[in-house]
Amino acid sequence: MTIVIENAHVVTVSGDEHPGGHLVVDGDRITAVGPGPAPAAEGAERIDGTGCLATPGLINTHHHLYQWASQGLATDGTLFEWLTTLYEPWSKMDAEVVAGAATAGLGWLAKSGCTTASDHHYLFPSGRGDLLAAEIDAARELGVRFHPCRGSMDRGRSDGGLPPDEVVEDIDTILAETEAAIDRYHDPSPGSMLRVAVAPCSPFTVTRDLLVRSAELARAKGVRLHTHLAETLDEEEHTRGRFGMTPAEYLDSIGWLGPDVWLAHCVHLHDSDIERLAETRTGTAHCPSSNARLGAGTARVSHLLRAARDRRARRGRVGVGRARPARRGTAAGDLPAARPVRADGADRAAGADGGDPRRRPLPRPRRRARRPRNRQARGRGAVAGGRLPRGGRRPGRRPGVRPGPAAGAAARRRPHGRRRRRPRHRPAGRGGRRGADAHRRLMRLAEGVL
Repeated sequence: MTIVIENAHVVTVSGDEHPGGHLVVDGDRITAVGPGPAPAAEGAERIDGTGCLATPGLINTHHHLYQWASQGLATDGTLFEWLTTLYEPWSKMDAEVVAGAATAGLGWLAKSGCTTASDHHYLFPSGRGDLLAAEIDAARELGVRFHPCRGSMDRGRSDGGLPPDEVVEDIDTILAETEAAIDRYHDPSPGSMLRVAVAPCSPFTVTRDLLVRSAELARAKGVRLHTHLAETLDEEEHTRGRFGMTPAEYLDSIGWLGPDVWLAHCVHLHDSDIERLAETRTGTAHCPSSNARLGAGTARVSHLLRAARDRRARRGRVGVGRARPARRGTAAGDLPAARPVRADGADRAAGADGGDPRRRPLPRPRRRARRPRNRQARGRGAVAGGRLPRGGRRPGRRPGVRPGPAAGAAARRRPHGRRRRRPRHRPAGRGGRRGADAHRRLMRLAEGVL
């Protein structure tokens, strides 16, 4: 089936813009993009895009969809505090919870313009159903291109890890289930809507043996590798104390850097770490909202991009991710043209003495001085700072309504007589309801541990 979209403002990946341009879609391929009317196509469905902006779909490079169901819990903790608080309720989730949370999370991403999403799911409580299949079915239902990452943890508290022992798996089970997921779901064909990655959770929740054998499995199967890295200073202290090296150096020592790997967060990287990531063309997923939610710090995105350019690694990848722990914050695929919204301040914070920019506070933004306005209100004289006397009005403006003490909602209107609308920040429709149902169900299942 051919679809023609005309009269839209078309923006391409290369940066070219076509006001009043066209798109031609043949099946699952965009076959033509350009200015002006589209060429004639017999039997095509034609869509008038007047007033619309057509852009490439956004790519979400890191996520934990099941965490939609636990929003609002552990609101003031650091990463380790937040995790240790929520591991217990997460251990009670089942496939129904995951399905509802994934539907809501992926639906919200799609409403925001995201067409490709990855999810890092690493918790598989025993006897709770097929959790990976639940989120894959949700993505299929919504029509989102999906890259699920079969995560894992094998290092519980009894072995010095962070998670409780009841939520970890043994290595043989992990590898067998991961291989089965790849064989069942992974589609390597061009235009694939479903590809699976191998994703042990993090260096502080998995053993060295699991990391090594997971990399061997992924490369034997031709799939990608994913994990968390350098999210907090606590992680670095843990890795240095256990292995005598930084998290990035540790992964490098076991063959976990390369063009088939992308790493989430990467907040606390040293200059040598950044150079090594660029040299190996390892991808990074930048998760700004998650890092802000947990106070983890600001990733050195500008340094990562500069290092990639210096190495002539044009596809040194920095993706934008949304890790969502209790409204944590979106991260797998490549965003070659991704740029930070604002400079992270690390260049300025480092100074000439070569100090560690990770531990220095970012410079406070300069506040622009506000210039007092001096406008004339008809028949009222000068108005200092733009404020009008009671009952006054500016030239050409209708008098504003000032409700008295007993005024009702009908009187609280804008100067033009329109009622003020309250912003809505909740997902609407069936997906939103399923997300709310997933939250309520998890709260019931975890009632004994909350």
